Amino acid sequence: MDRLTMAKALPPLTWFRAFEAAARALSFTAAAEELGMTQSAVSQHVKALETRLGVRLFIRRPRGLALTDDGRKLLPQVGAALDTLAAAARGFETGPAEDLLTIASSISMAEWVIAPHLSEFKARAPGLRIRFISTIWPDDFHAVRADVEIAFGSAKQVGRNATLLEPNRLIALKAPGLDGGPADLPLIEAVGTSDGWHRWPESAGGALRPEIFVDSYGAALTMARAGNGVALVTELLAHHALAAGTLVRAHAAQLPSAEGYHLRVSLGDTAAQLFRDWLIERLDAAAAAAA
Repeated sequence: MDRLTMAKALPPLTWFRAFEAAARALSFTAAAEELGMTQSAVSQHVKALETRLGVRLFIRRPRGLALTDDGRKLLPQVGAALDTLAAAARGFETGPAEDLLTIASSISMAEWVIAPHLSEFKARAPGLRIRFISTIWPDDFHAVRADVEIAFGSAKQVGRNATLLEPNRLIALKAPGLDGGPADLPLIEAVGTSDGWHRWPESAGGALRPEIFVDSYGAALTMARAGNGVALVTELLAHHALAAGTLVRAHAAQLPSAEGYHLRVSLGDTAAQLFRDWLIERLDAAAAAAA
């Protein structure tokens, strides 16, 4: 079997992670808390793995789980494989951890919010090295070790001890000089979120149909900046582009968002707390300037 065929035959790694965590805890709920998923998501991943393998891995009981013979057989193999992957990843760590701040966030947050002002933070923390790890969804974060996490999702998905970053509204943006508004121009949609052009208010033209689909708000902003249409994105990401004049509002309407960016830092980590304070201060200043 060649590598391409083998890759197609393998179930997704997320299914194995869900199984391994649930098997150790004998609880979907405990596994969900560990992985940063919902209990339903863990259960669905395990069920999908059982369907793919054609065996039952757990006996579902009212007060917990029990491993079947197949589950007991699979667990040590999956655990060993995950340990091997973790060891392989550690081989690429960025040197000594001393004076190194690791930030896990989406590329959108790193590019549109942090990068334009990073030199300002560096001036406050001379000598500090910074490593960025790209993540997208809340369940990506359990696989990385980060001092600062900026996760996108709902409050329930993100979990406890996380601060919602403001402003958390959706606004319509386009390139300057592009004539027209949402009713006239191609619409750009960031898929994978609960909100979108289908919730555009009646007072502003009602639900509209997008033509261009991307997988992140950052990509939607890039498409809009290049003059491809109007993007409906979180205002949080747009402050620098609006201030620099590379994007303008395509309509005055705005929407509340069910999901947002949530900030969590390691307790007792001075550099992480310094970054948190700086980022919140920077966002507050940007919001005040835009008001």
